[in-house]
Amino acid sequence: MNTGSNEPGEVGEVAVASDGSQVDGTGPDGARDERGLGSRAPEFVRARRVLHLSWQVGVFALGLAVVVVGIVLLPLPGPGWVIIFGGMAIWATEFVWAQLVLRWTKRKVTEAAQKALDPKVRRRNITLTVIGLVVVAGLAGVYLSRFGIVMPWRIEE
Repeated sequence: MNTGSNEPGEVGEVAVASDGSQVDGTGPDGARDERGLGSRAPEFVRARRVLHLSWQVGVFALGLAVVVVGIVLLPLPGPGWVIIFGGMAIWATEFVWAQLVLRWTKRKVTEAAQKALDPKVRRRNITLTVIGLVVVAGLAGVYLSRFGIVMPWRIEE
C-alpha cells in the first residue's frame, strides 16, 4: 500500500506483514506470492512413504476418473471442459506437473477474458456476429423461397 505521493524521487511507505511479505500480495523479494508447489496431503500422510504413495495413487485414480468422464461428455451435452479442469484440479492437489498446467491455464483464461473485454475486440465480435446472422438469414430466406416449408410427415413421393 503506497501511502506516499507518486511523484518521481519520493519513496512511499509500504505495509509489511509479520512474515516479511507485503500486504499487497508480494513477498519479501518483491515477487508475487503463489501457493507453493508440491503435495497438499496431510502431514501424517507425507511422513510415511508407503502411505503417501498410496495417497498419490488414489488421487491420481480419482482425477483420472473425473477427466475421463469429462472427455466422454465433450461430444455429449454437458459441461465436459469444466469437468476436465475439475479433474486437473484434483491432480493439482498432489502433482507438481498438474499444478503448473493449471496455473498456465488460469493465466491464459484470464488473458482471454481481458482481451474479450477490450472495446475494439467486442465491437469486432459484435460486427462479425451480425454479419454472420445476416448471411444465415439470407440463406434461409433463399431456401424457403425456393423450397418452402415442408413438414416431415407431409412428404409426398
